[in-house]
Amino acid sequence: MKAVFIVAAGSGLGGVMRYLMHLIIYKRYPTIFPLGIFAVNILGCFLIGVFYALAEKQNIISTDTRLFLMTGICGGFTTFSTFSLDNLALLKSGNYYYFFIYAVGSVIVGLLATYLGLLIIKFL
Repeated sequence: MKAVFIVAAGSGLGGVMRYLMHLIIYKRYPTIFPLGIFAVNILGCFLIGVFYALAEKQNIISTDTRLFLMTGICGGFTTFSTFSLDNLALLKSGNYYYFFIYAVGSVIVGLLATYLGLLIIKFL
């Protein structure tokens, strides 16, 4: 149960950080391109890489801290960071087939699922 509260605290903080960063960037650079969320996704990918390396390098960060930072903050900030880390792990382990299925499938099927959700609600 302790782990659930650690993740919840980090997720809440990450979500607030995503919202504020998006707002600040959009106010400074209003554009049709989703620059704020793009920046959030890239920063989240960078951060999860840093946190992962710290966790792997002589256990610099504890399991609870890893849960808070990676699953909580990065997960609340952007799930794209976890998606990126999962894909990198598949590439590093030589699972190119699963990498391709996961990377391309997530993007294509994700877009189709979002569109399907919109269509279903539109026609109800």
